[in-house]
Amino acid sequence: MTPEPRPDATPTEKVDAPLTGVSETALMTLQVRASEARRPDGIIDDPEAIRLVDSISFDFAKFGYTNRQDMALRALAFDAATRDYLRDRPEATVVALAEGLQTSFYRLAASVDDDRFRWLTVELPPVVALRERLLPPSDRVDVAAQSALDFSWMDRVDPDEGVFITAEGLLMYLQPTEAMGLITECARRFPGGRMMFDLPPSWFAWVARRGMPTSLRYRIPKMPFAMSAAEAAKLVDVVPGVRAVHDVTLPQGRGLVLNKLLWLAQRTPLLDPVRPALTLLEFG
Repeated sequence: MTPEPRPDATPTEKVDAPLTGVSETALMTLQVRASEARRPDGIIDDPEAIRLVDSISFDFAKFGYTNRQDMALRALAFDAATRDYLRDRPEATVVALAEGLQTSFYRLAASVDDDRFRWLTVELPPVVALRERLLPPSDRVDVAAQSALDFSWMDRVDPDEGVFITAEGLLMYLQPTEAMGLITECARRFPGGRMMFDLPPSWFAWVARRGMPTSLRYRIPKMPFAMSAAEAAKLVDVVPGVRAVHDVTLPQGRGLVLNKLLWLAQRTPLLDPVRPALTLLEFG
């Protein structure tokens, strides 16, 4: 897919991004992903992320070091799980909760042969306004300008053709009762659907309670919710409607050492409590 430029912007315009709090983290993850996509040996093809960074007037340097692979690997894992679901349910709706400045729809639209899947962006109004100004429109994308915790977005989803819900970089910023309430309601409303999310391990919670500095000028907001892979596996026993829990493996990155470490972390049970969890739920 070749993005069409927005009619209200010229290639030399820069758009302000007055995001604060948790919403501002969307700019950090965007910068990390775009930095990886710019590399000649980059692991992700994400031209929209590059275009977004080049179109936004913002001091990205405040985030500190962004030449890293983690956000790109996470995005690729979400893409792969979504494609796998769409392979069997090509007319399903993908719901991107707290989508931020992710460009998942454009990557999937370019890589999925069947173009019948629908997309629902659920995001706060300031971020939606920025997305609508900068990203190319599509008649396959619907937008709910609201919090993911306002469950009225669920009324806009047709569950008959299937539902795949992504919560990429969301749940850790919610209170535990809020995060569990969201998972529980999704399981209740969308039998036959799936939900994927990422979380830091439980030991990390005490570090993240005050927010983590990434540079002298930026501190990541507090992360009240955390869960290890072993704890996530228990959701099948505690959340009605969850019929299976999968511990998702990250795709291969760049570099022998990194890939060896990822392989060991994923296959060594003793490391489950200390590694981030990437979890896929199946609803029954």
